[in-house]
Amino acid sequence: MPHIQLGLIDYLILATYLAFVLGIGVVLRRSVRTSTDFFLSGRSIPAWITGLAFLSANLGAQEVMGMAASGAKYGIATAHFYWMGAVPAMVFVGVFMMPFYYGSPARSVPEYLKLRFDEKTRGFNAITFAAMTVFSSGISLYAMGLLLETLLGWDLNASILVSAIVVLAYILLGGLTSAIYNEVLQFFFIAAGFLPLSLLALRDVGGWAGLTARLEKVAAAHGYAQGAYTQAWAQMSDPSRNPMGIEWFGMAMGLGFVLSFGYWCTDFLVVQRAMAADSMLAARRTPLIAAIPKMAFPFLVILPGMIAIAFTQAGPGEGFRLPAKPDGSLNFDMTVPMMLAHYFPSGMLGVGLTALMASFMSGMAGNVTAFNTVWTYDIYQSYLKPKASDDHYLWMGRVATLFGIAASVGAAYAATRFNNIMDFLQLVFAFVNAPLFATFLLGMFWKRATGHGAFWGLVLGTAAAAVHHGLSLPQGAAAGWKGGWLGQALAAYPSEMAQNFWAAIYAWTVCFLVTTAISLATRAHDERGLEGLVYSLTRMPSDEDVVWYLRPGPLGAAIIALVTLLNVIFW
Repeated sequence: MPHIQLGLIDYLILATYLAFVLGIGVVLRRSVRTSTDFFLSGRSIPAWITGLAFLSANLGAQEVMGMAASGAKYGIATAHFYWMGAVPAMVFVGVFMMPFYYGSPARSVPEYLKLRFDEKTRGFNAITFAAMTVFSSGISLYAMGLLLETLLGWDLNASILVSAIVVLAYILLGGLTSAIYNEVLQFFFIAAGFLPLSLLALRDVGGWAGLTARLEKVAAAHGYAQGAYTQAWAQMSDPSRNPMGIEWFGMAMGLGFVLSFGYWCTDFLVVQRAMAADSMLAARRTPLIAAIPKMAFPFLVILPGMIAIAFTQAGPGEGFRLPAKPDGSLNFDMTVPMMLAHYFPSGMLGVGLTALMASFMSGMAGNVTAFNTVWTYDIYQSYLKPKASDDHYLWMGRVATLFGIAASVGAAYAATRFNNIMDFLQLVFAFVNAPLFATFLLGMFWKRATGHGAFWGLVLGTAAAAVHHGLSLPQGAAAGWKGGWLGQALAAYPSEMAQNFWAAIYAWTVCFLVTTAISLATRAHDERGLEGLVYSLTRMPSDEDVVWYLRPGPLGAAIIALVTLLNVIFW
């Protein structure tokens, strides 16, 4: 692919955006006086801002580029990551779980586990979560480096380093508040950059009817059922009928329940944004506000991927074609960069490139701010230096930001082993978030769950994901990063994503059963110490003085009705 020559206007747009990003950090630096200011924004931010930040923290380059890549690889089934794999869980965390997070004295998700269970459970989750954020941040770095190398001809290594330095600068200056306000800015850039791309590409392909006709040819060429790329549920009666290689149970249980709720309900990356809200009601509305635009994002990021594969394999496509990797497989991660280069003229290309940089920065900053909080509060303060001054913990938070980004640079190179970074990201979530959700589900809604049960459930649930991955492989893959490293593979899945969904199911199931069994065999907690931590022992906040359509319950019900309608329309 020839490199793109940006015009002066493109560089001006990019430079203006970077100036705003760093400027926000400089302005907010004066407001960061304590560790609470740095890690939790002093709990002072309005709901609409935390809501957009809640959404944008998940809109990293791995989502924007990865979801477009998945749209090209798997078709409309990728929309399940939104309509089933996000929105219902976002409603659940806002209506039911946020009162526990915001109302308790916990400053992080691992700290909640300490209060509900015990120290060892908190420690295990803190370590695994810190590792997960490093991998996730590394994926963002790799995606950004790949973008700059491909579009502009920059060296991949230099691109990764420069991108890391920019994010490091504005987090060191303004902490979580800087990250949140930048995430709001980045949300609008992403929407402005990707809406024109979707509209232009859809026009070229002949509208939805033209896209459907081309994708039917792609499905036939690969031996899938008609509608495999354009129907979300209809072709999931058998794994062989759809490109994701998954049946309805694996999709509903693996993604819709385990991975979805495991991420949105327990991942401190997003929970941290709601905990920065200025009131309990604002914290509960934060994920609900985020869920509304979340429903529309498949049309911005998945649709271009579907159009890209239609042009590549069912042409003619106005000269558009996805590139191949050295092994001959299509490089799906290049979907967005190539679509931008193909459709956007000078000026618009600057907006599109800035939108991608915004997605990278929002995702990476979200992971880094979550990492430095968990490292400082749940590892450093708890085990290494428990009685230091607040100024010392503020200093350590900034140091943690530095070595968190350094570790992310190393993780970026692991992502090069996958032709779809979203496959790699979901594998990481299967190891960490899937068993954690079982722990939280039992801990918040079953007062009999004990610390010994939670700890061994998490350990063995994570081990179950590792064993499953070590004994399985996607079809056509060699043993290594993609599995099979324990010897002879016992299962061959049609795709990496199908393998990830089943790894999550095994991890959640083992954790749930082990936690239940050990809890019944060990001494229960004193109920007086569980008030505010368990649903049956907690007085839920009243919202009777709030107009009915702004209450979390009715608002959540309306969102569920809308997302159900989307599933029916694209059935």
